[in-house]
Amino acid sequence: MIQFQDIYLSFNGKTLFNGLSLSINEKNRIGLVGNNGTGKTTLFHIILGKITPDRGLVEVPKNKTIGYLPQDLVELEPINIIDFLKNVTGLKTVEATLKSCEHKMALTDPQSDQYQNLLKKYEEASHLFSVLDGYSFEAKSKKILHGLGFEEKDYDKLCTEFSGGWKMKILLASILLSNPDIMLLDEPTNHLDTENMEWLEKYLEDYPGTLVTISHDRRFLDKITQLTFEIFNGKLNFYHGNYSFYLKEKDQKRLLIEKEIETQRKKIEKTEAFIERFRYKATKATQVQSRIKMLERLDLVEMEKEAKPVSIHFPSGERSGLEVLKVEHLSKQYDGRFIFENINFSLYRGEKVALAGVNGAGKSTLTRIISGHEAPTSGQVIRGDKVKIAFFSQESAQNLNYAHTIWEEVNSIRTKMLDIEKRNLLGAFLFSGDDIYKPIPVLSGGEKARLTLVKILMNETNFLILDEPTNHLDMSTNELFQRALMEYKGTIFIVSHDRYFLDNIVERVIEIRDGKIYEYPGNYSYYNEKREQRQALFSGDSDQSEKEKTTQSKKREIRRIEAEARNFLSRKKREIQNRLLPIEDAISKLEKKKSENESLLCDPSILTDSDQVQTLMKELKETNEKITILMQKWETIAEEIDQLNTKEE
Repeated sequence: MIQFQDIYLSFNGKTLFNGLSLSINEKNRIGLVGNNGTGKTTLFHIILGKITPDRGLVEVPKNKTIGYLPQDLVELEPINIIDFLKNVTGLKTVEATLKSCEHKMALTDPQSDQYQNLLKKYEEASHLFSVLDGYSFEAKSKKILHGLGFEEKDYDKLCTEFSGGWKMKILLASILLSNPDIMLLDEPTNHLDTENMEWLEKYLEDYPGTLVTISHDRRFLDKITQLTFEIFNGKLNFYHGNYSFYLKEKDQKRLLIEKEIETQRKKIEKTEAFIERFRYKATKATQVQSRIKMLERLDLVEMEKEAKPVSIHFPSGERSGLEVLKVEHLSKQYDGRFIFENINFSLYRGEKVALAGVNGAGKSTLTRIISGHEAPTSGQVIRGDKVKIAFFSQESAQNLNYAHTIWEEVNSIRTKMLDIEKRNLLGAFLFSGDDIYKPIPVLSGGEKARLTLVKILMNETNFLILDEPTNHLDMSTNELFQRALMEYKGTIFIVSHDRYFLDNIVERVIEIRDGKIYEYPGNYSYYNEKREQRQALFSGDSDQSEKEKTTQSKKREIRRIEAEARNFLSRKKREIQNRLLPIEDAISKLEKKKSENESLLCDPSILTDSDQVQTLMKELKETNEKITILMQKWETIAEEIDQLNTKEE
């Protein structure tokens, strides 16, 4: 259906596509992957006719409709959502035609030719109205909008009243309603919460057309794609499976090539040894020449050039107090409406906690409040001893100095990093070569967000508050950042819709729901499982009234969550106590050794041997030092147990 044959494309002297070829057939469901800058979005623009390659053949059927969701924010018309959807799908024009025909027919003689022409036009418009599901359009629109997180009160709002993320949702809704032959979705999950994503995944299961998507969400790709196209070194590699299959196959392919290279190397060495050994023997001359020609004709097996492996890490910050943050009776109100009310929770040193909830629940608001960027309506946020915060939000990029270049901005941070380390870090976040001298005002929104993350990685901190930090990271940078967070010694409080990313990092989830806080001891999958159980419980049939069912369900859920929290604290306490036992055992042995040495130093027969006295004194000093260090560790761990006991009470 869509064919690219031997495509070449360069930008500013840099080759993007170098003989790229691909075929997209009807009903294909494709995940398009590759590092940032490899040309994924550019490939979409070629399909749409926005970019023409330098050479090569591009065939896109003109009789197929294409729905395109861009990654960049869009501006919409100042009309309400339903009218916008009618405009995009063409239903508004059809409705106007029907009304115009009805009005003119009422004023025209039914026996005239003009009336017959109007009647024909009316019938054609009626047929098109039916094809576009005009009679059920509003109900279908609201169903899709609800799935994407909109509420009834939103339908009469003008599109321009919504934030950028919500505008992207409106555009996505228009594409789903249009039901095009081909969908090109560029990072469709960037502005969706978990529930919206799960709804979209289920909706796309029934989509009958051709789907190509770019996404850094591994689980989204695994659920909706069946083929994976990887753009690598200007060419396209094809894999018959979803993203997980692609990773496995790519790894196996690499291992096979490594084995092939090793086999070929041994063969070449053996052949060269034969040539060298018999080069000057007349009886072997023919065989020697044959092997020389064979080496000349040999196609060397080579590994595809991968980007140089890099790693990133957070500088070690000062150790904070055990209780990093305490939220007490916190409430936030906008325009007389509470976002959340009287919420309480604590974060402890070294914890990695996710903040979850549907869009509009107050996640970003809460991160701004606890980071000190916004004041609560009531209640307080108490920071622990020696806590040093770094905060990333979607608005963080506004805090960049727009008079700087990227390199000047990085150098404005007080850090122990060497220039080479700064450059490596910038390179990991896709700022390389002369890119680092770009003025900040010319950067895209994604580039500004990545630069803000670079600055956070350069600071010595012990508490990270991160609101959707991975939205503008490609897969490889996302993985680097994930590993850095896993190795981070401080405390993390993170909002993200990337389920795979969270699963590998967090050990506890705090959910904001209906203005209240619910805690889940476990990773994101555990939270998701409990959330689905709750949804099934609330949607189940029952002879009880809806109000009674809701009340009893809530009580059961609260009891279950409280029990899980108690079990979590109990497990934590046992883990900490298990860490205490070897320390106490070691202290006991050292105390015994200390007592023995002190007794020996009181023995008159020992005191006459100066060498033995010196040895015992040295041992006694070392033993005392070890006891002091172990006692400090014991006190720190015992403090953790005291804190858990307080929390249990």
